[in-house]
Amino acid sequence: MSFFNPDEIKKFVRKNNTVLVVWDVQDALVNSIFNKEEFLSKLKELIDAARRNDIPIVYTMITPYPERFQPPYMRRSFNPGDIYKEVYPKEGDVILRKNTPSIFVGTNFELMLRNAGINTIVFTGIATDIGIETSARHAQALGFIPVIAKEAVSSYDKQAHERSLANMQRLMLVLSNREIIELWEKS
Repeated sequence: MSFFNPDEIKKFVRKNNTVLVVWDVQDALVNSIFNKEEFLSKLKELIDAARRNDIPIVYTMITPYPERFQPPYMRRSFNPGDIYKEVYPKEGDVILRKNTPSIFVGTNFELMLRNAGINTIVFTGIATDIGIETSARHAQALGFIPVIAKEAVSSYDKQAHERSLANMQRLMLVLSNREIIELWEKS
């Protein structure tokens, strides 16, 4: 059962009010997902479509606090590495360093979107069941329209990825690349 009308929400997904978020596509994470080749292919397709349609792209990067200031449960060394070279940002793209699983906590992302008149956020990246779902729910609570690019998100845990997509589909748009690109190109 869906608690919203997807067709009504799709009317708000236009290229002039959308940002594409490439969530934590960093070396260590890309190399740990269950569907690496398919994911990278679909992610590149959506990035290329965003560039063709002059849609801003924001790449997030996990940026841990200094060890002493990490929460106690996170005080272990983890280096996610750089943004994966096959989808590396180009001039004009934004790299947003963040410390939490929400793109809104500790960043100026919300202010950036409001300044630019953007109210639709298309989420891609890793991990569906952690930062993407957290950020999409947070976006919705702040009045933004989250869209999950179901072919361009992934996780190291396939079952958690699938559960997360099913959960989000009840609350927000979870669309194929084709559906997203068609909405951008007809607007």
